[in-house]
Amino acid sequence: MTVQELYASIGGNYDSAKRILQMDKLISKFILKFLNDASFDKLATAWEAKDGAGIFDGAHALKGVCANLGLDALSASSSEICEEFRPGTARKLSDEALSARMDKLKADYARTIEGIRAFEAEQ
Repeated sequence: MTVQELYASIGGNYDSAKRILQMDKLISKFILKFLNDASFDKLATAWEAKDGAGIFDGAHALKGVCANLGLDALSASSSEICEEFRPGTARKLSDEALSARMDKLKADYARTIEGIRAFEAEQ
C-alpha cells in the first residue's frame, strides 16, 4: 500500500499532508507516530467522565494533530465535538445528537487506526 492509497482508504487528504510534510518518507514517519498519539484516549476518558473541559482538550488536540497530518475526516469529526465544548460557548446539540457525533468520531478513529496499522504491516 502506498501512502496515497492509505490516505484514500481513511478519508485523508494526501495533498494537504504533502504540502505540510513535503515528502512521502516524512508523511509515512508521522502517520505511523499517530498510532501512539494519546489525544483520542484523553478524549474518550473525558467523555466517559462527562468532563466538558477534558472533552474539549482531547478533541482540540486530536483535531490539531489530524489537521497537520491531512486526516480530514477525523479532523472534522473532532472539530464538531471540540466546538460543542469550547469554553465560553453554550452547547447547541442535544445529548442524543452529541452522542451520535461522538459515535461517528469513534468510527472515524477506528477506520483511521485500522488503515494505518495495515499500512504499517506492509512497510
